[in-house]
Amino acid sequence: MSTPLTPVLSDTWDAERSWTLDAYRARGGYDALRDALSRDPADLVQLVKDSGLRGRGGAGFPTGMKWGFLPPPDGGPRYLVVNADESEPGTCKDIPLMLASPHLLLEGVAITSFAIGCHHAFVYVRGEVLHVYRRLLRAVEEAYEAGLLGKDVLGTGYDLDVTVHAGAGAYICGEETALLDSLEGRRGQPRLKPPFPAVAGLYARPTVVNNVESVASVPAIVARGADWFTAMGTERSAGHGLFSLSGHVVRPGQYEAPLGVTLRELLDLAGGVRPGHELKFWTPGGSSTPIFTAEHLDVPLDYESVGAAGSMLGTRALQIFDETTCVVRAVTRWTEFYAHESCGKCTPCREGTYWLQQVLRRIEGGEGTEADLDLLLDLCDNILGRAFCALGDGATSPVTSSVQLFRDEYEAHITGGGCPFDHSRSALFEYTPRAPKALTGAGVHR
Repeated sequence: MSTPLTPVLSDTWDAERSWTLDAYRARGGYDALRDALSRDPADLVQLVKDSGLRGRGGAGFPTGMKWGFLPPPDGGPRYLVVNADESEPGTCKDIPLMLASPHLLLEGVAITSFAIGCHHAFVYVRGEVLHVYRRLLRAVEEAYEAGLLGKDVLGTGYDLDVTVHAGAGAYICGEETALLDSLEGRRGQPRLKPPFPAVAGLYARPTVVNNVESVASVPAIVARGADWFTAMGTERSAGHGLFSLSGHVVRPGQYEAPLGVTLRELLDLAGGVRPGHELKFWTPGGSSTPIFTAEHLDVPLDYESVGAAGSMLGTRALQIFDETTCVVRAVTRWTEFYAHESCGKCTPCREGTYWLQQVLRRIEGGEGTEADLDLLLDLCDNILGRAFCALGDGATSPVTSSVQLFRDEYEAHITGGGCPFDHSRSALFEYTPRAPKALTGAGVHR
């Protein structure tokens, strides 16, 4: 690689029992919090602005600027909400971070809360990841016991409470305003904006909503400075990030690297595409981003370069597919996910994702027509930019990009009366793991 890799977010992951407070403090954990509490909160906000840290949840909005949108204090509460509702297909960076180093997140929560004048922060995590939820709860408990949270944090007079909230598993709650509604006990659906959360968020009070990785990046910036952070990455996409490689790759996993790294470099680290096969297509930022092909192997993975190439960096979820994969089948499965997870609030998304699903299933099953390809694109045009939130837009991305890049494959399904691929060849395992037979006992009908 052209740039050496230096672990930052993943620095403590190899420590024994890395999730414990003792392991985290042994490597300098919470030193940045002590430093931050001695500074002026406005200086901390400016520091994060100067660092160029952009939101790591997908949109890439400047984090410090988001903090600066809060109105002046009026004597009432203001909140920090950490969006840990990770559920984008292919995205799997926040969960391992919280599992391996929950205290890194909590230190970032404490610093961020102090900087924005917040005394009660919330971490909204997916209820399905029970092991992560329990680990966060234990980490919060350890932090309270050590005086790192609660009353008079580290003897500075600053008070901070942290609540870990388990969601019920709705993808839509990854959208920040739907998350806030869910946190308030209502059905998770996007809110009309404006007002934006910075003005009227949780309980109608000024609120900052940040992604896990965004908040976890703050302690190192405080400890090492803005110049250290901007020395990595590119001019407009500064810093480092976790890149999640999954699919047909020899060593899937989390790879921490500066923004601007290429998939070719990451594949070298990951052992390449599985032996005997070649790259066919991949997602640069999860399934809601337009797909790329082998022609894009050298596109720098930063917000500007990926955007200029026709996709979005998103959550840096790099799903790798080799030549054994049917594009139509993959896109159909993604679309089925979005149709299932649509909250139903707006017509373009509710009806549009349903009909995308029906048409794609028809084509995959060999019952489609040439006109169905135009119908797919027409449906996407009627969803894009007209949905209430980004879910509808995201659902169209793999459809439109796959038709553009692999139209001949769609036509093969239509003219050939079905899928020409042997799906067993694309499996990552030589056999399909099967669940064990249900045990007889209470609640089991015989």
